[in-house]
Amino acid sequence: YLNLVPALRKSPEGYLWSSYDAEADTLYINFKKPSHATDSEITDDDVIIRYEGETVIGITVLHASKR
Repeated sequence: YLNLVPALRKSPEGYLWSSYDAEADTLYINFKKPSHATDSEITDDDVIIRYEGETVIGITVLHASKR
């Protein structure tokens, strides 16, 4: 459902930023900083894909420690 390589290649300098919230057990991965999502969708396996326009700017992985 999501090919990370094109999103990473489009990010500035090919970087990505991530953070993990242990209390919420949620992993945040951003391909753009700062990022301001204009839309999002949740997949069947509890991954939120965030968009700015048509561009994927990040993903949020719910229940990260159980994967």
